Amino acid sequence: MTELPNDVAEPIDLDAHRARRDDTPQSPDDSAGQTVPLSAGEVERMDNAYEVALDDGTDTSPGAGRVLVPVDKPGVPVAVAAGEWLPIIPVHLRPENLPATVRRAAGRSSHVLGYHAVRSPWYGAKLSWFAGRGLFRLVGKQIAWWWVPNSVALEQAAADERELKEWEKIHRQLKATRLWRGCVLTAQNIGVMISAPILWNAAPATLLTAAGAGAVAALAHYGRPAGQTLVGTAVVAPRFRKLNSDIVLRAYYAAGLGRPDKTDQEIRFGSQMSRDARNTGSQVLVDLPYGKGWSDVSGSREKIASGLDVHVNQVFLTPDKTSSRRHTLFVADRDPLAVPVGRTDMLDCKPRSVWRPVKFGRDERDNPVNLMLMWTSLLVGAQPRKGKTFAARLIALHAALDPNVKLVIVDGKNSPDWLAFKKVAHRIVFGTHPNPNDTDPIEHFRAILDEILAHIDTVNSILTTLPVDQCPEGKLTEELARDRRYPDLRVLVLVMEEFQVYFETEDQAINKEIAAKLSRIQAVGPSAGVIIESSSQKPGGVGAGDVARLFNRYRDNHTNRFALRCGNRVVSEAVLGGDAYQEGFDASKLPIGDEYRGVGYLYGASDATPTVRTFLADHTDADKILTAARKHRERLGTLTGEAAGEQIERATRDVLADVLTVMGADNAAHWDTIAGRLAQDMPEQYEGTTAEAISAQARGLNVPSVNVKRDGATRKGARADDIRAAIHRREINAE
Repeated sequence: MTELPNDVAEPIDLDAHRARRDDTPQSPDDSAGQTVPLSAGEVERMDNAYEVALDDGTDTSPGAGRVLVPVDKPGVPVAVAAGEWLPIIPVHLRPENLPATVRRAAGRSSHVLGYHAVRSPWYGAKLSWFAGRGLFRLVGKQIAWWWVPNSVALEQAAADERELKEWEKIHRQLKATRLWRGCVLTAQNIGVMISAPILWNAAPATLLTAAGAGAVAALAHYGRPAGQTLVGTAVVAPRFRKLNSDIVLRAYYAAGLGRPDKTDQEIRFGSQMSRDARNTGSQVLVDLPYGKGWSDVSGSREKIASGLDVHVNQVFLTPDKTSSRRHTLFVADRDPLAVPVGRTDMLDCKPRSVWRPVKFGRDERDNPVNLMLMWTSLLVGAQPRKGKTFAARLIALHAALDPNVKLVIVDGKNSPDWLAFKKVAHRIVFGTHPNPNDTDPIEHFRAILDEILAHIDTVNSILTTLPVDQCPEGKLTEELARDRRYPDLRVLVLVMEEFQVYFETEDQAINKEIAAKLSRIQAVGPSAGVIIESSSQKPGGVGAGDVARLFNRYRDNHTNRFALRCGNRVVSEAVLGGDAYQEGFDASKLPIGDEYRGVGYLYGASDATPTVRTFLADHTDADKILTAARKHRERLGTLTGEAAGEQIERATRDVLADVLTVMGADNAAHWDTIAGRLAQDMPEQYEGTTAEAISAQARGLNVPSVNVKRDGATRKGARADDIRAAIHRREINAE
C-alpha cells in the first residue's frame, strides 16, 4: 500500500460512504460488493474529501482500492502527517505563542489607531465637503423629480411628428404630474420647517447629536465621488494572481508535460489548491502522467511560469517522497527571493556554539534555514559581488562567538573583509605575496597547515587514551571540547577565502605540498573536530597533474555546498556537483540584481535543496560581533595564537610531523617509501634524503624500526601509532 500524502488524515469508513450513496444512480458496469468510484462532479461538491487510489496490486478493477480521505479546506492549510491528530488549540493561541500573538495584534491595532488619529482633521474636512455635496445632489434630484425627467424630450418628439393632439395630451399630463409632485414637496418642506424647531427644543441632546451625525454621514455617503473613500487604509493587503486548477493545467500542458486529449496523459492533482501556512502563495500537489518524472518537470520550470503568467522566480517545485511523478507546485504572490530577510541575530553579541546550527537564512517559503557545522565542511562558490564573502563570513562569525573554538582565517584575496578577525583568530593569513598585513603569507600558511596536522594527531592520540564513557564513539564530543583538563581538545575552524590561489603559486613544489596537506586535513580532520569552510570564484580548472587531481578531490569532498549566482552551468556543477544539476539546480540561472545578492542553493545539508536568502552582517556588524567575541574569550581565558600576541614560525625540520604527514592514511610504511615521499612532497627540506637517514633520525626520536609488510614485501619501516606516541611524549616532556 502506498503512503498517503502528508496533508491527508485517516481514511473514512467505506461502508458508511456506500450507505450515503445508496440513493445515487449506479452505472450499469458497477459490480456488487465493489467500491464505487467517485465522479469528478461528486469530488468537486465535497468540502473536505477527495479520492486516492491505493495501488496494492491485488485488484486491478476500475473501482477497487479507492478510499475517501479528508483533506484541509481551501485557505486553511495545516500540514500534518498521515494519522496525526490536529491540534485542539491553534498554534498561534498556545501558551508559548500567545504573548507573541497578542503583541502582533496589539501592534497592528495601535498602528491603525494612530494612522487614523493623525488624519482625523482631514477626515472631518472631507466629511463636511461630501455632506454639502450630498445635500446639493439631494435637492437637485428632488427638483428634477418635480419637473419630470425627459419631459421636454417627450413634448419635442410629439412636436417633431406634428402630432398636436399627442403634444397637448402630454402637456396636460405633465402639468398634472408637476402639480401633484409640487404639492408633495411643499408638504415635505413645511413638515421639516415645523418639526425641526420642535425636535430641536424637545428632544434630548444625545438623540439630536446621533441624528445629526447620522444625517451628515448619510449625506456624505450620498455625495461621495465615485471611487473615493472617506477613511484611508492603514494596512495595505497584498495583491496577487489568483490561481485555480484550470490555470495550472494550462501551464503544464503548455510546457509539454501532458496531453488533455489523451486519458493516460492527463495532469491530475493530489490535493486541493490552497494557501500556504504563511499566506504567501498558493500550492497544490501535482501528479504527472505515468512515464513523466522529476527531471521532466524540473527542466520545465520557466515554461510553467509562462503558462501561469508569473515570473519564474515565483514558481517553486519540490519533489514528493511518495512518487517520482508527484511534486508540490508552490506559486508565490510576489518574488520571495527579492525580499531581504534582514540582519543576523548575532548582533545580540551573545556567545554561540559550533555544536549548534548556524542561523544561515530563510528559504523561498520564508522557513528558517539552519546549517550544522560539526563533522561537515562547506564550499561556497559564486561570481564576484554576489554575496560569497558575506555568506562565508556569516559562518566564521558564528564560530568566532564560540569562545572554545580555535579560528584560523586564510584570506587568499587579501581584502579588508577579514581584517577584523585579527581580534579573535588563532592564526590568520592574507594573500600570497608579501604585503603590509603579512610579510610572508605562503610560509605562514604552510606553517599553519603543519600546525593543524599536528593538532589532528594530538587530538587523535588523546582520544585513544580516554575511556569509553568519556569518548563513546572514539571522536571528539562537546563535553571534551569544553573540558579544561584537555586544552588540546578544542574544535578548530579553518576558513579559506579564494582558496584556489594557494594551488596556483609560482612554485609547483609548494603547490603540491599545500594540496596534499589540505587533502589530508579534509580527510582526517572532521573526526578530530576540524571544520573546513572554503570559498572560491574559480572552483575548477586549477593546477595540473597531481595538483589538479588533489584540488578536485579537495573541492568535491566538501559535504555541504552553497552556490550563489555563477557565470555558467560548468561553474555551477563544479560548486554543487553534477548530481545537483541533474536534479534541476543550476546556479547560473539564479536571478541577477542587487536585490538578489546573498541568494543561492544550499546543497547537501538536508534532503531538500532550499533557495536561501542569507542573513546580512556587513563590515560594521562584523566588527561589533568580533569585538564582543574577543571579550568572551578574554573572560574565559581562551584567547590564543596571534590574537593573544603569539607568533608562529615554521620549523626548519620536524621529522616526526613530516613523516606522519607523508604517510597519509597508511598505518605503516617502509623507510624507503617514506624517504621517497618526503623528497617528493617537501623537496626544500628533504631533497636527496635516504631511507637510512630518515630511519636514523626517527629512531633517535624514539620511533622504533619494525618489520612492515606492504605490497607483498616485508622490510623495515615505521608505524603511524609509534610516531604519534613519540610526538605525544615529546609534548609532555616540553611541558
